[in-house]
Amino acid sequence: MILFRSGPTPRSGEPLTVEEIRAHASFAHEAVPSQLRLGGERYSVDLAAIGDGKPLAALITLDELTPDRLTALGRFWAALTGKTVAPDPRITPQRRRRAQQMLRVVDARATGATYRAIADQIFPQHDQDAATWVGSAIRETTIRMARDGMKLVRGGYLALLRRPRRDR
Repeated sequence: MILFRSGPTPRSGEPLTVEEIRAHASFAHEAVPSQLRLGGERYSVDLAAIGDGKPLAALITLDELTPDRLTALGRFWAALTGKTVAPDPRITPQRRRRAQQMLRVVDARATGATYRAIADQIFPQHDQDAATWVGSAIRETTIRMARDGMKLVRGGYLALLRRPRRDR
């Protein structure tokens, strides 16, 4: 979420105001935080503590997620000023595909599908016969996807929104 507060008046240039955000975007005014749609992206913003016509300042908490917050603010600024918004760096296309596959595996397990039946759907290019299934790398991958998918379902999905870092 991007927290906005009243900021100082800049020495040069025109400051961004709440009215400008409202003019460039569509969102529900009654909700706090507001869900703002801007340039095809959705942002959670808190504009509650700002009077009309006041310059805006973004409030950034300084902690281990500061780089993610700064990136989100940069993407927001690009969308607001009509520039091309870079893809969200927190989740790569490969991680997104894997998360989708893991959730498909969880759904299939919830309906009673066997690991082998799931593997046939997830990995159709690999033909699994009964003789090789027990020691198959595809079997291990399918089981691991079910396990990791359950972690996502139990709240681990929040880890997807954090950029991978070496220090974690």
